[in-house]
Amino acid sequence: MRKLKTHELNRITTEEFKKLDKRPVLIILDNIRSMHNIGAIFRTADAFRLEAIHLCGITATPPHREIQRTALGATETVPWKYFSDTVESVKRLKQLGYHIVAVEQTDRSAMLQDYVAVRHSKTAVVFGNEISGVSDQVLKLADIAVEVPQFGTKHSLNVSVTAGIVIWHLFLQFPG
Repeated sequence: MRKLKTHELNRITTEEFKKLDKRPVLIILDNIRSMHNIGAIFRTADAFRLEAIHLCGITATPPHREIQRTALGATETVPWKYFSDTVESVKRLKQLGYHIVAVEQTDRSAMLQDYVAVRHSKTAVVFGNEISGVSDQVLKLADIAVEVPQFGTKHSLNVSVTAGIVIWHLFLQFPG
């Protein structure tokens, strides 16, 4: 076994990426504090060719050096839009027919492995603040809440790790 060289990875250009069909998944970041988390989520959205990201509230926006450190250029490939209020983003997406999925531990959350995306529907996934999670106002608008099952003494994962897990789950449901 050997590691592949960069030229063997067959990476596409930014221009080629922009022309490709995207998966019908949009990410909403609800008041994310860490620019490293924001950048990591951009990078994951690029890796799985997601539709776009909505940056809401206190969530920082590109260009910013701290976001770029982890995004590695994904802010140039993944379309994004800023909303001062997450509720505004969610309401707009609901009007456009998106199924809203909040990633949060609630009294009615579905475990991620049991969640089946609504077929032939666009999906918007809300990831919340590192401390307080998805806001109560946004939870009221969500069609469903899902959570990643955890079995240790901690009952939360870093938001960018959670995003990677949830996006992978959706990727398997919306192939190519």
